[in-house]
Amino acid sequence: MTQLDGKWVRDQILAELAPRVESVRAKGRPPGLAVVLAGHDPASDIYVRNKVKACQELGIHSEKLTPPADITQDALLAIIAGLNARPEIDGILVQMPLPKHLDERAVLLAIDPAKDVDGFHPFNVGNLVNGTPGPRPCTPSGVMEMLRRYQIPAAGKRAVVIGRSDIVGKPMAMMLLHAHATVTICHSRTSNLVEEASRADILVAAIGRPAFLRGDSIKPGATVIDVGINRVADRESAARCGKLAAFEKNGSAVVGDVHPDEVAHAGAYTPVPGGVGPLTIAMLMANTVAAAEARCSV
Repeated sequence: MTQLDGKWVRDQILAELAPRVESVRAKGRPPGLAVVLAGHDPASDIYVRNKVKACQELGIHSEKLTPPADITQDALLAIIAGLNARPEIDGILVQMPLPKHLDERAVLLAIDPAKDVDGFHPFNVGNLVNGTPGPRPCTPSGVMEMLRRYQIPAAGKRAVVIGRSDIVGKPMAMMLLHAHATVTICHSRTSNLVEEASRADILVAAIGRPAFLRGDSIKPGATVIDVGINRVADRESAARCGKLAAFEKNGSAVVGDVHPDEVAHAGAYTPVPGGVGPLTIAMLMANTVAAAEARCSV
């Protein structure tokens, strides 16, 4: 079985982006990314910190805006409007989830589609469906880069995506379809989920349940892409998910949606952590650089 190394793919992507960043800078300024983090969600704090760090290492100008958790809808929309108008900002990312009193959909709609480096604006979703160039959601884009760089073809293959979120499941299915795979989407209400999954040549797990998929869901020789990032914080759960050693060392463990001890018969597998995770920020950087290139060419 081949273990698919997300860090190796990430490093390739970032190395390829470096001269593109310098090319944009040579035209007058570096690419610019603004990240809006409302409130103090601990997981979001970590994600944003990592995104800002990636920008700094690549030479991308980054700004972190941290409005209070009780910011009003109108005030947050005003921040986004200001970022839309600033010529030195090429990408805008509003970190989700937002505080519960805010309307996430209205916030996403307020972002200029040309600066929507998450690829979540309906305009860019339409571009994805239509096959028109534009920013794509970062995690599914990272999966496609993983397949491409490990020379795992999707054309003519049966792909099963487990999960139907707007962030991963739906765009993942569409990207695989554009790559000429035959795609099935499964979810929590799929009655024969194990049977459907076990037919897949490419199995993408993005359902958000720790170690949910077992060996009987995996076709021998299949490529298994585990998008899940679930934290287990008790010993019993860690043992059940095959992560006892990590739990004993750290007091908690990160586990994917696929049981790590039951993938030996797969042809290729993305571990958690270290598989798909590193690619999400790399593709965010790629979207930001592409947005800057498009705006500099106008």
